[in-house]
Amino acid sequence: MIKTVVTEAIISKGYEGADAIKIIQGEKGDIARFRIGTKVYDPKADGNSRWFNLSVKAFNSVCERIKKMQLKDGAYINLSGRLDEESWEDPNTHEKKKAIVLIADEVEYCYAGNNGANKQNTESGSQAAAQQTPAPAQNQAPANTASAQAEGFTGFEAFGGQNAFFG
Repeated sequence: MIKTVVTEAIISKGYEGADAIKIIQGEKGDIARFRIGTKVYDPKADGNSRWFNLSVKAFNSVCERIKKMQLKDGAYINLSGRLDEESWEDPNTHEKKKAIVLIADEVEYCYAGNNGANKQNTESGSQAAAQQTPAPAQNQAPANTASAQAEGFTGFEAFGGQNAFFG
């Protein structure tokens, strides 16, 4: 497996109105499943960039942490984990399919999004806010996690194949 660190990734919207983060109760503990997106440089794409999407799974204690953070679509997160390959059989065609998935070892809340305005306000007003309100506990999401999408990000800009995550 390949160890991976992703910074300032955006939690994608749920497919066709579904929740952005699915919590599944398994035999060995809870599992959180969601997708993240990040803008990458691509000289062949319009505007020299495109969105890269990746499925994420989190188990047990990391899943509990995600539940406590109450993450929503459009929130920015940092995470570390390992890349793995997931395989399944398409229920309609019975074709075997594979996809890369990130198994999260650590998740950290960055900010809520709001087209970058929240990040700018957080950076410029952090000193004044620190004097007026106590800081949240480490690794805990702030109370205001309003869901907002990054500029031009829909959450599902596929580059081929079907979406195995929300099938």
